[in-house]
Amino acid sequence: MGEVLDAAAVRRWCRLAADALGRTRAGIDALNVFPVPDGDTGTNLHLTLLTAAERLDGLPGDADTADAWRTLAEGALVGARGNSGVILSQMLRGMAEVLGTGGGLDAALRNAADLAYRAVAHPVEGTMLSVLREAAEAISPAPAPTAAPVANPAADAGLDPPGVPIVILAADAGVDAAAVPVVDPGATAWAAAERARVALRRTPDHLDVLARSGVVDAGAAGLCVVLETLAAVVSGEYPETYEIPRRSQDHPPEAVPRAGGGGAYEVMYLLDASEDAVAGLRGELDALGDSLVVVGGARLWNVHVHTDDAGAAIEAGLRAGRPYRIRVTYLDAAEDRPARRTGRGVVAVTAGHGLAALLEEHGARVVRRSSGRVPGLAELTEAIVEAGSEVVVLPDDDTVLAVAEAAARRAREDGVHAAVVPATASVQSLAALAVHDALRRFEDDVIAMTRAAGATRSGRLETARSEAVTSAGMCRPGDILGLVDGDVALIGADAYALAASVLDRMLSPGSELVTLIAGDGAPGDLPDRVRERLRAVRPDVEVAVYHGGQNRHLLLIGVE
Repeated sequence: MGEVLDAAAVRRWCRLAADALGRTRAGIDALNVFPVPDGDTGTNLHLTLLTAAERLDGLPGDADTADAWRTLAEGALVGARGNSGVILSQMLRGMAEVLGTGGGLDAALRNAADLAYRAVAHPVEGTMLSVLREAAEAISPAPAPTAAPVANPAADAGLDPPGVPIVILAADAGVDAAAVPVVDPGATAWAAAERARVALRRTPDHLDVLARSGVVDAGAAGLCVVLETLAAVVSGEYPETYEIPRRSQDHPPEAVPRAGGGGAYEVMYLLDASEDAVAGLRGELDALGDSLVVVGGARLWNVHVHTDDAGAAIEAGLRAGRPYRIRVTYLDAAEDRPARRTGRGVVAVTAGHGLAALLEEHGARVVRRSSGRVPGLAELTEAIVEAGSEVVVLPDDDTVLAVAEAAARRAREDGVHAAVVPATASVQSLAALAVHDALRRFEDDVIAMTRAAGATRSGRLETARSEAVTSAGMCRPGDILGLVDGDVALIGADAYALAASVLDRMLSPGSELVTLIAGDGAPGDLPDRVRERLRAVRPDVEVAVYHGGQNRHLLLIGVE
């Protein structure tokens, strides 16, 4: 099996599966009622595999089988979307661990099912998890499929012919597979795919919300497509169609209630953290919501949870390690929201009392947050809706950016024309506000503010709170860290010396304005000493000094 699924076959399978999911996406989305009826399971599976396929396309032509499987698993992990996409990424990781070292498909699917079950905090029967398990059991030791797939002349190209239709069948369509001896890898792969189809038809027997809605599980339907494309690549025999069961005619479409106790928001992020930290994170997130899935390893994790407190879920990630690519999606569009107001407005988030006053002085409506925390999604949405009918949002931190984007999406549902400027530092928010002009067209104003924020380099000094390995070396509690554009560049004990060194790294011949914002913990003379040094070494640069009142950062530095 290892020779059959070599690097070239892995590429063909991933691209074929992504293509097949792309063409069956709408049918799978229409089945989506569990765990949340948000109609995006097919889309999430498609995007997950599409990211993996793009990663594989970047591999050199002479990459070996182990490299291909590893790249497939990593690409799916990084690109995983939604609950189903995260589970699929864990399945691919389990297969990669076995097939990347020359193991067999039976062992690979068993490992995939085991890892997928362990990744889900509360596994549910009647979902893609149980269907994957049954597919693995079908080839251990080895029952085989009945229906022989149709040979396809496009097999050598590794893709379905473009004219092959996608057939949407009734939920009870299909035939059970009879057990016949498996004599080759292709038959083994088709045995797993056929058993998955049988298990798919039985998902409503295990999950009441599926039975009441007259559908099979959407994630399991997508899994069947993935397994069938795998069988096609291994055997060289391609199906004429990829069958997506449709809603039973006895169950017309209607509003489907949320299946679990769940939460109003889907929170997802990638996380750089140790295994010990992730073990604690699982417990925290499990107490915050449901549909919890955490997958990955070797300090790269993909975290997914449904919760009513999106901010708390992100903060839990901050305590565990470094979350990034944070996405927050509002799952319940029916909730009542504040009334819309008219006019142009700016909403800015900040953690310092002095910064709040400064932003308000420049005309922004300010949402305060505690240092190291993110604002509540409902609070931020309310601020946007109350700010006007056209609103620009300034997040001030990369961990706030995802919450700001989710709040803007919710405000748009109320008719507010909201846009988020990716200002991930307070100095960038100030730069954006400096060019804000309510008399311009809204789109032009957003573009100008985005350019101003993007043209502002950000630096800061902060005190290390724990021992950690940084890009500048090991730091210990009490050390002062000098960061440039979010990365630790220097570690030391002298705030003035570090500030001078950070500025030396940030300044360029074209620099025009330096903004210094002192925090509550900064030495009283620090901003003035830095300003005097700048006057001596760069008299062409204008310097503005403010007291921000932030308690986490000793000094914020902006260079425009």
